[in-house]
Amino acid sequence: MDIEVLKSKIHRITITEAQLHYMGSLTIDEDLLDAANIIAHEKVLVVNVNTGSRLETYIIKGKRGSGVCCLNGPSARLGAVGDIVIIISYARMPFEQAKTFVPWVIFPKEGNKL
Repeated sequence: MDIEVLKSKIHRITITEAQLHYMGSLTIDEDLLDAANIIAHEKVLVVNVNTGSRLETYIIKGKRGSGVCCLNGPSARLGAVGDIVIIISYARMPFEQAKTFVPWVIFPKEGNKL
């Protein structure tokens, strides 16, 4: 039996931009993606701490070291610059493997820096 478990989490990152007329997705600083073991085009859940909204989208790599966290397309209506969000990705794996799996979790500091 396979189950879905937490794979990666960026805990409490600040939205720096919202681009309503962009194609869609979530742009994140590549340094943060590397630290959290999240790749471009990976499906993520975005939970807005300020509003309680939740959305599923995919990742676009942002400029390394920029601290960018940009809601693109319709998701830009679910958050505002300055809101705090949690970015979560999950992985499916066998039940026994999941018992010992350790997810990547990062806690960005001010300016969305490591």
